Amino acid sequence: MAKLPKITNTYFVAIIATVGGMLFGFDISSIAAIVITPQYIEYFHNPSGLIQGAIGSALAAGSVVGSLMAGPISDKFGRRDSIMFACLWWLIGTAVQVSTNGVGSLIAGRVLNGVCVGITSSQVPVYLAEIAKRESRGRIIIIQQLAIEWGIFIMYFASYGCGFIKGTASFRTAWGLQFIPAVILIIGLPFLPRSPRWLAKVGREDEAIQTLADIQAGGNRDDPLVVAEWEEIYTVLVAERESARGWRKFISNGMWKRTLAGMSVQAWQQLSGANVIVYYLTYVFLIAGLRDNLNLIASGIQYALFIVFTTVMFFFIDRTGRRTLLIAGGIAMGVCHFVIGGVLGSYSKPVPGGVDGNANVTFSVSGAASHTVIAFSYLLIITYALTLAPVAWIYAAEVWSLGTRATGMSLAAVANWVFNFALGLFTPPAFQNIQYKIFIIFGVLCFGSAVQAFLTYPETCGKTIEEVELLFAKGAPPAWKTKKGGSRLEAEVQAVLERKRAGEAVHAEVHTHKSEKVSSDAKEV
Repeated sequence: MAKLPKITNTYFVAIIATVGGMLFGFDISSIAAIVITPQYIEYFHNPSGLIQGAIGSALAAGSVVGSLMAGPISDKFGRRDSIMFACLWWLIGTAVQVSTNGVGSLIAGRVLNGVCVGITSSQVPVYLAEIAKRESRGRIIIIQQLAIEWGIFIMYFASYGCGFIKGTASFRTAWGLQFIPAVILIIGLPFLPRSPRWLAKVGREDEAIQTLADIQAGGNRDDPLVVAEWEEIYTVLVAERESARGWRKFISNGMWKRTLAGMSVQAWQQLSGANVIVYYLTYVFLIAGLRDNLNLIASGIQYALFIVFTTVMFFFIDRTGRRTLLIAGGIAMGVCHFVIGGVLGSYSKPVPGGVDGNANVTFSVSGAASHTVIAFSYLLIITYALTLAPVAWIYAAEVWSLGTRATGMSLAAVANWVFNFALGLFTPPAFQNIQYKIFIIFGVLCFGSAVQAFLTYPETCGKTIEEVELLFAKGAPPAWKTKKGGSRLEAEVQAVLERKRAGEAVHAEVHTHKSEKVSSDAKEV
């Protein structure tokens, strides 16, 4: 069978691969824009409290399962093929949602979609980190966050338009649109190259060198950059083959520091409370006095702001340190939460029957207090778009070693989705029971994230993913003394050039012996 041509421009590769992130965005806003429509409320009998929480968090529950599956699948079959496998779950889950006959089947469909999202959210960043050039790795991975946001934006306003359709066709049509990005991704994936680092890991070194050369040097296997980077990859790979096996490799020899960093940065992304605003901003704006279409349009504006400000970070993410953004973002978001919580605590009035009959929203504010809540909700989203939203995915993908990256990123994604599930489940009853205090809790957690980032997250910006290993090694400087840049790859490239000038034949060499090859030698397509 003839091989399909491969796209090697990393930006185009990222655009196709991150359609997997767009699936996540589609599912988020397919619920966000629908939950306050009369068609949804009537058909599902005005779900509130834990029932609505279960519907909202079902995606995250499935994502926990998908994240746990993702690592072993990705290590055996490859990053690219694990994403293809995820699409099958999405198609089934979407079909179940479109044909729903009640809350139970809706939750089931969202759980199945969540399995897909768990796989793609953990393995797409791994894939992108492993194919990206070190100087543009942040920009490449941030495309994943942009894809999520475009998915949210497109699906939100598509669902808003579907809200004008009468009867159950309203939400069935909206949910049926989720088939489109999955089909696009299925068609595009065979044209993407496999990760050169995964190919090296499974013993397919000749393919690994050629793929690396295609990405880095237009196919020139003898390019000094290709030679230097391949030698670095192989040196690290040999060391990892001699390291601990099984789950011990996530703890032994200082690996616990990476495991802590990768999992905690993903947990903080959820504990910052920003996704509560993303999921339930329509509720927040009901509290602030916005009704009906005005509420939906005002809520949709946040998604546009999300895209605009994450796009801004696309151009600056590799010039600004990861630590700087994580620390500043935690502090700024904490301030926003405290302002929203303080205003609601001081000026809100109880609404026993629920605002506009919505049983999840039992208090409201008006006048200047309302305007303050709206303004700081937008400011919170802007800050999140500039900091934790993109950086948490980038940082979590960078900190792992080659031997632990797929499963390690799966663990990081599990941390993200466990807290996503918990917050999605308990936020509706929290609005009913502790009301404004939920924002105070999130404010405290945001400051906690800034403290941990300062103390335990070394700077990874501008370094190859093999060099990141040194930042967590024994004797490494404390996190707060690390700086962006300073990659040793330039020196290694110069060393290769000097060897060539001296007349030495320098090539990216295949080291694999037959005994080293693995049985998962899947045929390339």
